[in-house]
Amino acid sequence: MVMYVSESTFAQEVLQSSQPVLVDFYADWCGPCRAIAPIVEEIAREFNNKLKVVKLNVDQNPEIAMQYGVQSIPTLLLFKNGKEVERLIGYMSKSKLLSKLEPHL
Repeated sequence: MVMYVSESTFAQEVLQSSQPVLVDFYADWCGPCRAIAPIVEEIAREFNNKLKVVKLNVDQNPEIAMQYGVQSIPTLLLFKNGKEVERLIGYMSKSKLLSKLEPHL
């Protein structure tokens, strides 16, 4: 299940998580964000025991987006032990996304 995070919950849900966390930085008006959303949700379901998946709306949470240098969306950041270990920018297929994520899981 995909969970939504905000500036107030980001540290607890992402940085302090014992599992790797995939953060989907998105906006409601972004076409490629809407296109990749079902893929992100599939990955969340398939890897729910190994990977936590969260979404962060950049319009509502600009501080976090700026802090991590997110300049275009969708941007997917993978965090492990509170550190960014992978950065994926733009729409991509599920297989390409998994090829980048699986080495970290």
